[in-house]
Amino acid sequence: MSTPLADTTNPDLGLLYAVNGLAKSSPQWLDHLVSWIGEYGILIGLAMLGLVGWLQARRRPDAPVAIAGLLWVPLSVAVAELANLPIAAIVDRPRPFVDHPGLLVLVDGKAGTHSFVSDHSTMTMAVAVSLFLVNRKLGWIAGGLALLQGFCRMFMGVHYPTDVIGGYALAVAVVLLLAPIAMAVLVPFCHALGRTAVAPLIRAPERGGTARGSAQRGRRRGRGAVRSEEQPPESDLAA
Repeated sequence: MSTPLADTTNPDLGLLYAVNGLAKSSPQWLDHLVSWIGEYGILIGLAMLGLVGWLQARRRPDAPVAIAGLLWVPLSVAVAELANLPIAAIVDRPRPFVDHPGLLVLVDGKAGTHSFVSDHSTMTMAVAVSLFLVNRKLGWIAGGLALLQGFCRMFMGVHYPTDVIGGYALAVAVVLLLAPIAMAVLVPFCHALGRTAVAPLIRAPERGGTARGSAQRGRRRGRGAVRSEEQPPESDLAA
């Protein structure tokens, strides 16, 4: 079905047709690949980034603060998704293929669900922003995956561009506005956990925990006393 001329005057719909048009001209294997990436693959990739972030955070001098920041990653996703529930109900925007059957839909089971805002875009951007607060390198990678997620959702024909942008905006607002409150709770919580049996989850055990290791740490402590005094105090937010 051809796109009505009137539809092309709407930038939101025009961009959707342009991106979804790539799916129509792509081989079937590529459509299946993009669909899997847009539905599951990027979320799996973000989970792997979170695992890498945890392994690195345990070795940082401010490990409890860094781990607290990582705990805020999944919590921010949950809060953003909860915030989206009333927004989706109020806006009540149907999926684009409902009103525009000319679109190629690459995933089933979306009919009857809300289009605004995009859940996948919200989740991925929430992970990217909250992860950036802890580890900038991983945050940039996650941000690239979040942008790819938005493209995939339009490629699949299940979201308008404004659905994606709305999801990004909601995620950024939730993460940044609530991060100070979350860290005020999570940092003491992680410090407390660091004094329990689950301490290895918060801070990586030092190598050489034997007497030899203790002697080596004592020698390093003697040589580096001045350096330790010059270290900045532990911050409240992971940097």
